[in-house]
Amino acid sequence: MRLLISVSGVRGIVGETLSPTLVTEFAQSFATLAGPSPRLVLGRDTRPSGEMYAAAAEAGLLAAGARVTRLGVAMTPTVGYAIREGAYDGGLIITASHNPAPWNGIKFLDGSGLAPDPQTAAKLAELRTARGWRQAASGFRPVDSDSDAGARHAQAVIDAVEADLSPLRGLKVVLDSINGAGAVVSGDFLRRLGCDVTHMNGQPSGEFVHPPEPVAENLVELCSAVRDSGAAVGFAQDPDADRLAIVDEQGRYIGEEYTLALAAWATLLRRRGPLAANLSTSRLVDAVARRYGVGVHRTPVGEANVARAVVRHGCVLGGEGNGGVIDPRFSLVRDSLAAMSLVLQLMAETGRTLGRLVRELPAYVMIKHKAECPRDRIDAAVAAVAAAFAELRPDRSDGVRVDFETGWVHLRASNTEPIVRLIAEAESAAEAETLVKRVRTAADL
Repeated sequence: MRLLISVSGVRGIVGETLSPTLVTEFAQSFATLAGPSPRLVLGRDTRPSGEMYAAAAEAGLLAAGARVTRLGVAMTPTVGYAIREGAYDGGLIITASHNPAPWNGIKFLDGSGLAPDPQTAAKLAELRTARGWRQAASGFRPVDSDSDAGARHAQAVIDAVEADLSPLRGLKVVLDSINGAGAVVSGDFLRRLGCDVTHMNGQPSGEFVHPPEPVAENLVELCSAVRDSGAAVGFAQDPDADRLAIVDEQGRYIGEEYTLALAAWATLLRRRGPLAANLSTSRLVDAVARRYGVGVHRTPVGEANVARAVVRHGCVLGGEGNGGVIDPRFSLVRDSLAAMSLVLQLMAETGRTLGRLVRELPAYVMIKHKAECPRDRIDAAVAAVAAAFAELRPDRSDGVRVDFETGWVHLRASNTEPIVRLIAEAESAAEAETLVKRVRTAADL
């Protein structure tokens, strides 16, 4: 069992690779990097081990002289919202995101609410390894508590609604919060938007009744509930509620790639501006952008990279193909509340069912492969692909992405394993497989 340390934070197995001592050390190191006497917020998802690790993180923050505000159980986007709202110097979230129940971890956000870039993440890990954290001897402050941050976050999203939602009054919605952090405010949030909500797994108990990643095979019960109840839409959150998957009125899982595309469509109906997405995200978002004459800034994989592009280019929206939507009006992390609001606004604005909206977007097929590849060969494989398709001007910012006339392939090294990942998209599975074969041949994989 490994300990995973990356730009996504720290994740490990409870009681094995992730110890309270390790969490304390990372928290103390983070507070040291945040500056002298930093003001920091601390939230957690609902995993049963979360309280233990939150206590360990709090000890580390205090030991470095931080002033700490506990948010308790809070969605990752709520922590991002609270940092901005309260002008904090950063924050921690005790969560393993979509990882299975035996896992837990830490996510880090800076004073802008941004996840760390690779250089900052490496500096944090090095500081912890070198035990170079600050140790305060005086000036400790009592810990504050803020149990209303989630409600204020939800209110901010409601206040920002731009469409007339009256056509959706009484709309039947099924929400699966997997008994995670989203269970605290999300059901009431949808009701305040006028929806008739059936809330599945809506207790913040941390009891994951199905594998927590919101992908098709884990949402069979949600699909059935939408069909059986005659609901217009089903929404599924992951444990820290930064990702959103969607089910249409026929009970069909439409895929996380559509979440960003639909949210972008809703945004561009009223506010024109560029978008941001990573290199492994579907061209659905490009199709929506073309309709409204705006561009898409592509970034290396990683939420922090997308968020920084949003800031750098003044994007009206950003996100990733894993159901993550970044609405910079609220925070610079993925936000399932913002995503739900935008999808509902699009339905209200157009008067169309979710299924019809999806049919009006291009139909692409995405396939994903991985191949074992020693670290010392990955760079050579990437370089070989870039050379083989040089005339197509491949993107080398994260491995190599080659855009063909009929689709694209992204070849990149895994952040955590000695493998390469190949993601391809085309108008058919057969064409996508053909493109993967061409790239694998060029890479000699």
